[in-house]
Amino acid sequence: MNLYQNDKYLEDVRYVSDLDLPWGKLEGRSLMLSGATGLLGSFLIDVIMEKNVSDGLDCTVYALGRNEKKARERFCKYTENQHIIFIPYDVKKPFMCESLLEVGYVLHLASNTHPMQYATDPIGTITTNIVGVQNMLEFAVGHHAARFAFASSNEIYGENRGDVEFFDEKYCGYINSNTMRAGYPESKRCGEALCQAYKEQKDLDVVIPRFTRSYGPTMLMSDTKAISQFIRKGIAGEDIVLKSAGTQYYSYQYVADSVSGLLRILLCGENGEAYNIAEEHSDIMLKDLAAIVANMNGKKVVFEIPDAVEASGYSTATKARLDGHKLEKLGWKPKYGIKTGMERTIQILKELSI
Repeated sequence: MNLYQNDKYLEDVRYVSDLDLPWGKLEGRSLMLSGATGLLGSFLIDVIMEKNVSDGLDCTVYALGRNEKKARERFCKYTENQHIIFIPYDVKKPFMCESLLEVGYVLHLASNTHPMQYATDPIGTITTNIVGVQNMLEFAVGHHAARFAFASSNEIYGENRGDVEFFDEKYCGYINSNTMRAGYPESKRCGEALCQAYKEQKDLDVVIPRFTRSYGPTMLMSDTKAISQFIRKGIAGEDIVLKSAGTQYYSYQYVADSVSGLLRILLCGENGEAYNIAEEHSDIMLKDLAAIVANMNGKKVVFEIPDAVEASGYSTATKARLDGHKLEKLGWKPKYGIKTGMERTIQILKELSI
């Protein structure tokens, strides 16, 4: 079974494609995105393709990624569909497409996004977020894009200084830049600064969606984030392994709600603005998240000390709750809380493994 044969997944895709958004801005236009086979990019592509089929949106998606075989397998439903075009591309290299005179929207979603990648490929982590975003910005300028979106992260806020409960878009906490782990948050900060520089110097329209810890059935099985490890254990019906005291208090977001927030920002956000995609009903301590998944299968939470390589990729932030009111004022509202989102993720992935 693949995702296109799963009723729950298709319900999620249709839910987002049926949202009251100014879809006319995409009608007959094109959308180019890096990270096409990632958790967020693949779901977004499915939403656009569903909108093409159900409502005649006529939006062409140029999907960028390094592995064409992987992309063809992931988007097998659309192998013969002219509205999706896969382009093999490494974002760390300059990119121009001579066959395209202009493109409607450009989204940079590619990034190393989990601890083992930070620990084993710190250079690639940084360059994807700096060199990669500059290459995509140059492409957007050269092809007269109507808007550019850079997928940023809750990690740009650094550590909570103890002065607030929620991070709004102007908050800036501490990051020890003289560590290997700093490569991810610092390069995301630099990527945002590059977007602002292109806005001023090249007159490029930019928006910055700041994603929190996203999860869902489009997650990669190689992902080493704690929530992804919990999900894999939940699918297997095993005890949930917690590699810390679990008192970290974070915001999370189910992929359908993350992508609905991305679309709201892309189509309704103000030029130059950053927006948190988060809502407090999905905020939870790590130990409580582990307990939710364990209870689904009648299992228990067990503790395990991570090895040095894995531990070096962990965030040192103990509280990172995002304030989503700015995005809510644009009309965004998530559908799933953390418990229902986790249940749905594990149900879908279990059904896929049958």
